[in-house]
Amino acid sequence: MNDVVFIADFFVNQVPGGGELNNEELINILIKRGHKVEKINSHLATTEHIENNKNSNFIVANFINLKTNVQSALKDKKYIIYEHDHKYLLNRNPATYESFLAPSEEIINFDFYKNATVTVCQSKFHENIVEKNLKLDNIVNVGGNLWPVEILDFLEEISTKAKKRACSIMASSIEHKNTAGAIKYCKFKKEKYELIPALSYYSFLERLGANDTLIFLPKTPETLSRIVVESRMMGMKIITNGFVGASKENWFKLKGKALVDLMRHRREEIPSKIERYFE
Repeated sequence: MNDVVFIADFFVNQVPGGGELNNEELINILIKRGHKVEKINSHLATTEHIENNKNSNFIVANFINLKTNVQSALKDKKYIIYEHDHKYLLNRNPATYESFLAPSEEIINFDFYKNATVTVCQSKFHENIVEKNLKLDNIVNVGGNLWPVEILDFLEEISTKAKKRACSIMASSIEHKNTAGAIKYCKFKKEKYELIPALSYYSFLERLGANDTLIFLPKTPETLSRIVVESRMMGMKIITNGFVGASKENWFKLKGKALVDLMRHRREEIPSKIERYFE
């Protein structure tokens, strides 16, 4: 495997989102495995930079800001799309279409997906939606996300602690995360709930995992949902809808240490798959 150029709209020091956290851990693991990794924001990528690194392997994560001519310059290079949402759709929300199937005129970036070595999906649910819309045979599922060892250890520790009988709700201003819907659900069911605000990562997890249940009712299909998996690793019950990829994985019946151990294995499995895709 040659050097890696990792292209993304944002990195974790710029936007601490779930996709960015996963990407950062993949980068860190690849570096530990002896690979040289260059990070570049998608809006700064140029055709000249692509050509100057033509012998490298490219990983393209979120790419809303990637120029069309740069996409074209990658056509004959080895590149993987590490898909975190639905950038093949004009509105990026498969839930607006019956059975998640968009009309052909709503499909965008088709050639970019077609020319990729593979498009990496987070769950079987995610993979099925992408395949249904793009009808390509280079779509793969890695069945999980990546967390640092110290975070996994922390999640396991929280899983052993007593929990309050209450529902945790992520306080998010992002409309499709549907905080309002989760609150409405709790009020209707007369369930005690706690809004968990944006905090430092450890503080957020500690507050989240102090309760016995997570309520998460997204409006857009979640490719996996880190918060759901984190909650499950902390031993929590999950109340969600049909839009969470993690909830449809065979391993979702696990919780606490058993699920933490599975995600420890994913730290080996997922980077190894990435390496093999470039062979």
